[in-house]
Amino acid sequence: MLIGGTSHTGKSTVARAVADRLGFDCLPTDGLARHPGRPWPTPQWQVPPDVDDHYRSLSVDELITSVLDHYQRLWPRIEELITTHALAAPNRAGLVLEGSALLPENVANLTVPHTAAVWLTADEGTLSSRMHAASHYDRMPAQGRDPIDKFLARTLRYQKLVRDAVARLGLDHIDTSSGRPPEKLAEAVLAAAAAQDAVGRSVLGAASGDESVNARCATRRR
Repeated sequence: MLIGGTSHTGKSTVARAVADRLGFDCLPTDGLARHPGRPWPTPQWQVPPDVDDHYRSLSVDELITSVLDHYQRLWPRIEELITTHALAAPNRAGLVLEGSALLPENVANLTVPHTAAVWLTADEGTLSSRMHAASHYDRMPAQGRDPIDKFLARTLRYQKLVRDAVARLGLDHIDTSSGRPPEKLAEAVLAAAAAQDAVGRSVLGAASGDESVNARCATRRR
């Protein structure tokens, strides 16, 4: 099971809920290779100077180019991981893989069995509010806000690219702006997954009841 989308759409939380529901392992694509991440501190982490400089020194266009290049370099590893789990022995746990590196164009070309994909999206206001809350933006001095502003701008630009690709390719996506709890979003992801006959693409008229969704997803190795 693949869950893509930009930062702060709820991928990690929903992916864990889906994995718990199915008894699958859950992994983020961010753990496969390093790239400058969120440019604000947390109680457990301080922003390294190179990450701060990355967002201060590059334009939004350059930031987008940098992250897309990173995702393309990472794709062979992602594809290998997906294929390994899809073709694994029946007694091996399935996988929920989540991350922004799941580019729609790459995922849509997958032909491996037992694999589904859904992208999470949110409106710009929701993404901005979530990011400002997570970074404690209102408490930041003006200088400290600059990297966050750049990260947000890159996030919004990246989501537009994802939305355009999803629409063009006819892929499944779920809007998380309404604030539905993770359990409800997980149900929506599972329903979409159960209805797909190709990676990321649902079949009209496929079963969508909870019992049918759970039964069909439990037989897949994602």
